[in-house]
Amino acid sequence: LTATPIPRTLNMALGGLRELSIIATPPAERLPIKTFVTEWHDATVREAILRELRRGGQIYYVHNEVRDIVRVAESIGKLVPEAKICIGHGQMRERELEQMMVDFYHRRFDILVATTIIESGIDVPSANTIIIDRADRFGLAQLHQMRGRVGRSHHRAYAYLLVPSRKALTGDALKRLEALESLEELGAGFVLATHDLEIRGAGELLGEQQSGEMAEVGLTMYLDMLDRAVKALRAGRRVDLDAPLASQSEVELRVPSLLPEDYVGDVQVRLALYKRIAAAPDEDALDGMLVELTDRFGELPTAARNLLRTARLRLVARRLGLRRVDFGTHGGQLQFEAQNSIDPKKVIALLQSNPREYRLEGPLKLRVSHPLVDETERFEFVTGLLQRLGGGAAIMGG
Repeated sequence: LTATPIPRTLNMALGGLRELSIIATPPAERLPIKTFVTEWHDATVREAILRELRRGGQIYYVHNEVRDIVRVAESIGKLVPEAKICIGHGQMRERELEQMMVDFYHRRFDILVATTIIESGIDVPSANTIIIDRADRFGLAQLHQMRGRVGRSHHRAYAYLLVPSRKALTGDALKRLEALESLEELGAGFVLATHDLEIRGAGELLGEQQSGEMAEVGLTMYLDMLDRAVKALRAGRRVDLDAPLASQSEVELRVPSLLPEDYVGDVQVRLALYKRIAAAPDEDALDGMLVELTDRFGELPTAARNLLRTARLRLVARRLGLRRVDFGTHGGQLQFEAQNSIDPKKVIALLQSNPREYRLEGPLKLRVSHPLVDETERFEFVTGLLQRLGGGAAIMGG
């Protein structure tokens, strides 16, 4: 991907339906484009144009309304009378439009007032400032593409995204502009595409519409279903549509398991850390999280340590095929999946070793009666129980 892919194409790549490669190395001496989101002010527009003119450059002014583009060009002419202005749009005759672009390329004009026609691969190295009027009306990919018309040489380029007022913008428009303003470094197209995917939605991958039935099942479940189908097809197996999706193991030990606000103050950072801990694929990833948290925020409080220990138990429970691990002060229960990896002989041996403490309630539930008032003792007891059922290596503590 050298430019911004549309969300549906990107989602197909992330889902494994398409191959994905990224070219992230910029050309030599290329500089990032400084991007500003601002309201229209005569002084701001005049200053931006004059700055470019003083260093011998040219300017794009994007106004995507053909009906009043001449009036806009005239108002810019009054604002900056020292600049030579030309106009370009898709309703002009082909020869006339071509001649206009040749003249602009050869620097016979200083400002090109144009519609979005300029996003179609125009390369003018001397044009290094672009002003986009009513930027809130454009999509993220389109804005990124138009911003890429400047900065195509070794000069620093500037992009001004003009909006009526930030308060008057819709939620999605504000997200688009903030994403573009924050990601101005070279090679940001892929990251911008993921923002576009989040804002617009992934859409119906194989259908005619951009938005399909995904809202009915939720994005997470949809991606799980897609991932299972892709893996089955790659392995040469038939996709079993009737088989249930692998469920997430639940571990509840009735202890505070969280990142306290006085430990990680920023709510967005906390949410991101929660997501990473929940999605950790193995114990090594949780070890890395422990090191990172200690390095960034200091020694873990008890609640944060409990969070990591619970996440480790969840990984073990998932490997064993346990649907739920639920323990409190008086004991608890283990609920098994119909398809699990626990040897029935180990369960029978556990029942025979202490029938008062362990008993089966149906084929998929093991009830445990054991006093576990102390939280540390509760973790150690559950850890030992899962080790006995799994027969694996010790579970490292958080």
